[in-house]
Amino acid sequence: MPNALARETSPYLLQHAENPVDWLPWGEEALRRARDEDRPLLLSIGYSACHWCHVMERESFEDPVTAELMNEHFVCVKVDREERPDVDALYMEAVQAMTGQGGWPMNVFLTPQQVPFFGGTYFPPQPRHGLPAWRQVLAAVAEAWATRREEIEEQGDQMAARLAGGAALRPSADPIDPGLREEAVERLRASYDSVHGGWSGAPKFPAASAIVFLLARGERPMALHTLRSMASGGIFDQVGGGFARYSVDPTWTVPHFEKMLYDNALLARAYLHGWLASGDPLLRRTCEETLDWALREMRAADGGFFSALDADSEGVEGKFYVWTTAELIGALGPDAEAALEWFGATDQGNFADGPPGANVLESRGPEPDPETRARIRARLLEVRARRVRPGTDDKRLASWNALLAGALAEAGAALGREDYLDAARDTARFLLETLRGPDGRLRRTYNRGEARLDAYLEDHAFLLEALLALYEATFEEPWFTAARATADELLARFADPERGGFFSTADDAERLLARRKELEDHPIPSGAASAALGLLRLSLLTGEASYEEAGLGHLRLVHQFTARHPVAFGHTLQALDLHLGPTRELALVGDERAALEGVVRSALRPRLVLAGRGGDGHGPTAVALLQGRTPVGGRAAAYVCERFACRAPVTEPDELAALLDPPSPAAP
Repeated sequence: MPNALARETSPYLLQHAENPVDWLPWGEEALRRARDEDRPLLLSIGYSACHWCHVMERESFEDPVTAELMNEHFVCVKVDREERPDVDALYMEAVQAMTGQGGWPMNVFLTPQQVPFFGGTYFPPQPRHGLPAWRQVLAAVAEAWATRREEIEEQGDQMAARLAGGAALRPSADPIDPGLREEAVERLRASYDSVHGGWSGAPKFPAASAIVFLLARGERPMALHTLRSMASGGIFDQVGGGFARYSVDPTWTVPHFEKMLYDNALLARAYLHGWLASGDPLLRRTCEETLDWALREMRAADGGFFSALDADSEGVEGKFYVWTTAELIGALGPDAEAALEWFGATDQGNFADGPPGANVLESRGPEPDPETRARIRARLLEVRARRVRPGTDDKRLASWNALLAGALAEAGAALGREDYLDAARDTARFLLETLRGPDGRLRRTYNRGEARLDAYLEDHAFLLEALLALYEATFEEPWFTAARATADELLARFADPERGGFFSTADDAERLLARRKELEDHPIPSGAASAALGLLRLSLLTGEASYEEAGLGHLRLVHQFTARHPVAFGHTLQALDLHLGPTRELALVGDERAALEGVVRSALRPRLVLAGRGGDGHGPTAVALLQGRTPVGGRAAAYVCERFACRAPVTEPDELAALLDPPSPAAP
């Protein structure tokens, strides 16, 4: 008989609806039952694309004997971390404090007052690799609750005081030092993998926000080397496009095969910026193949995008993606020899955890000519489509959809891809219309015809950034108006008027053990960093000091940490770089402005905001930067401004190029 999760819309929760565990979703029913029955909560957190979450479910949660033990001693609660980032972040910090590590699945035991007192990640069904068996853990925790209650509650009180996170910070009185940017670059250089790119050993995660920051600073070698290394490695799907979540080795060769929408949105933007900074066609192609993958495989009919693809198919990690040489030869015929060289595929294979001879395809060998390359990819994609596909997490999350909408808008404008711009518009409409409750508030998640859960800070902040990107890409003022309304709602519900910065949950949200401020990018940009960046950009378009002051509130809390931990604060560093400048505002007016636009969009301009409109410039506009800006002599004109003080308008593309990219001073 299904448990209470059968009423949910999260694919991850629905995966557990037939477990013999008496799972409840997080909410008042579970919390009330724990209080009334004076039993601990067993909180289990994961997500649908999580390989070890599936493993623990098969080994333990589907086992009737184990389930009986769980049901007897605990109120069992299952949470999708992607739907409830507030619950996940709170108890992840607790588990990391207790054990020194974290990850998913996460299993943590709470008092009826929601205070954590024991936790961990994956536990096997029998003791192995130094881990106790899950049943041993259950029995030991139940025994401790029965016999050492006072000690547990005392330790729990100490833990509760530690979980406020960034909410305990006070703003620094020190001015924001411009030298922090160079210090952050030096820290990144010191920890850089000069052979393979990136900033860690194994496992190795893409650091998209840090790459974008480096490119904004003109620091190309580390950023471009990393982008090229990832694009040629197995972490990038050489057949279908798109990136896996991370590689299990330092060489970007063997990925953990799950594909997340957020990674691909962030990386598409990083590759776009890399191409704009370098002109390298590999980087442009990787950006487009990533976005094309999202449009082909992740787009829902309602305009939103699904969340993730599993790592597993048919119960085997990576089975959908790997190839033996025999499979490649059988699929490609006369193109096989070129493909084997290009992909580096061998009879021995490079994926030790896969079937014998399994190869994760890379692109490190001699690449075929464009026509042959396209033919090989198309044929392998056709053959692969006959395999059993990995599971799809088909919920649509506001924040992740906003990340992709922003990437599509930027890429559409820079690459001249109208299909990307149309997809960005559709996704923005989906967020602004479908992901709304009857009360008009933005919702976090949508599936099976239902929008649920009031949105968090990151949902509002990423939406603000996306709407500004879409306005700058199209000059369609409704997107700007929506961006400003989103900013105002964000400030009303999430800003901290006392200490500055932003809470992760709204002022009227369910009260958890602590109301937190998430500060670091892990793995997506923190909502606070995104809010700061969006508000600072909005202030440059509107001239409204209140937006700038709110954005600076976050920087004053964290600026002293950013340079010390640049990978963890990559998005905040982008906001800090924008604030410290120099920044420019650019207004384009007039009907025949394509040549002027081409100049602006032909290069990476990270500290520039852009506004534009057609006509004679005399009609009403919601964008303060456009007010009073008119064509010159009937010709489209460009106004280059700093803090709304504008130079004389120019009408020729080369004049605009000279203003935006002045020649470097001659050496003495």
